Amino acid sequence: MDRIQSFLLITLVFLALLLWQAWESDYPQTTQPESLEISQTPTNPSTVGSSSEVPNIKPPAVLSETPSLPKNLSPTIGAKSASEILVETDVLEIIINEKGASIEKLSLKDYPITLNKPQPLVLLGKRGTKEFVYQGGLFGREGMPTHHSNFKVVQGPLKLLDNSDVLEVAFVWRENDNIKVTKRYRLFRGSYQIEVEYKIDNMGLESFDVHHYEQLKRSKESSYNGLVYTYTGAIFSTPDSRFEKFDFDDLEEKPLDVTSTEAWIGNMQHYFVAALVPPPENPYKYYSKVLDQNTYTVGFVSPENTINPGETIVLKTKIYAGPKKQSILKRLAPGLDLSVDYGMLWFLAKPLFIVLQGINSVIGNWGWAIVLLTIFIKLLFYPLSAAGYRSMAKLRTVHPKMIALKERHGDDKAQLNQAMMKLYKDEKINPLGGCFPILIQIPVFIALYWVLLETVEIRQAPFIFWINDLSSKDPFFVLPLLMGISMWVQQKLNPAPVDPVQAKVMQFLPIIFTVFFAFFPSGLVLYWVVNNVLSIAQQWRITSQIEKAK
Repeated sequence: MDRIQSFLLITLVFLALLLWQAWESDYPQTTQPESLEISQTPTNPSTVGSSSEVPNIKPPAVLSETPSLPKNLSPTIGAKSASEILVETDVLEIIINEKGASIEKLSLKDYPITLNKPQPLVLLGKRGTKEFVYQGGLFGREGMPTHHSNFKVVQGPLKLLDNSDVLEVAFVWRENDNIKVTKRYRLFRGSYQIEVEYKIDNMGLESFDVHHYEQLKRSKESSYNGLVYTYTGAIFSTPDSRFEKFDFDDLEEKPLDVTSTEAWIGNMQHYFVAALVPPPENPYKYYSKVLDQNTYTVGFVSPENTINPGETIVLKTKIYAGPKKQSILKRLAPGLDLSVDYGMLWFLAKPLFIVLQGINSVIGNWGWAIVLLTIFIKLLFYPLSAAGYRSMAKLRTVHPKMIALKERHGDDKAQLNQAMMKLYKDEKINPLGGCFPILIQIPVFIALYWVLLETVEIRQAPFIFWINDLSSKDPFFVLPLLMGISMWVQQKLNPAPVDPVQAKVMQFLPIIFTVFFAFFPSGLVLYWVVNNVLSIAQQWRITSQIEKAK
């Protein structure tokens, strides 16, 4: 039993190390901000972009045949240069470049980089050679405006007015007097959802076909840190498979090529996601393209639309670029809420989050919600943990007999094991019973870790006193120290291992855990401290009862 208990505790230490590495991956101690910043290098319209970035796709029969894109993309007639347009709502700050009328920077006003860096986090943008941007346009007829073509902003409000809930910003592209394309962004108060609309007017004498495409362009980022996998990359959903991940290597080996209705495609990272959601009723072609060794695009192409002379059509899509709040994402598109990635223990993490969120909705403090959730978990597993503590208490009462057996049989392991098993049988002790509390804590600990790691609502959420961010480490290391002390007290309530080597290892575990937990999110350490205190109270009560009965 001692060996099993030691093995479980060492396993927990190893898991703690892995989780610590994951935490360091998501919260690196670097001088770089947590977000992408827009490049300050001026853009030369004549050299930016290549036709390879535009989807040169021949859709399947259901979408009809599409001619290839021309090599030379036509800019706006008479346009000289593109400029950046600043658009603001109460929650978003967006820079839209007139070249392509594409989003080059999107900042989240309510999500500062860190508490010490109050600047808004930049979700879409450029940082050196790294980029994560939205692009969109049309193709099908030579000269149609792509994300390389020059648009012109239409005069109007660029900031959401106090007396309005909707902001519309339009950009216009013209080909002489034949074709007029109006690309309109529609933004909403308190929302991270953006509606994009292409209004295409055929003012010429000939009909033509057109496809609409939208895509996200992103630089390659590793999903690994040491032995720990933390996903950043492309995501995709269809009615047949509600949530799939495609990292850079996947896209390089097998490009995405799927036609579906009621689907969406996007890219996610820690706490945040960008997704393209076209109208669900039509079949869209979803694709990926590796542009070079470090850059790829994912997006979709609409069915073919024929526009006759004098006709006007409107093509729409939705963009979501913001925090991974499950309630919002679930309403936007089926399966998009699964971007809150709880990993293999999602079946534990999901209920934990629901309960945690419910408690917080009542008391309004995520820290106290964690405390009450811990109490709830403890009550839920009380019968099982009580059985384990009774076994530990019984082992404590027979510990002198175990020492005597150790001295009697010396190095004869076979005889010692036989004598120990007989002692367990005579005293009616389950030698594995004391392992149950540890076994219970390990999966709950890991599941709650991912809840705290993935729940954007807990990001920078305050608790009390000096703990002003439950998603970051305790700045004064008070909680880790309390955790180490509580673990040491627990050990004193347990019988010491018969093996002196195991006994010394157990003595060092509180110190090891204290060091590891010093860098863990304070919300997780808070859970562990409360759990240990409750376990100490339960174990002390049961041990006292059994010792009195003897």
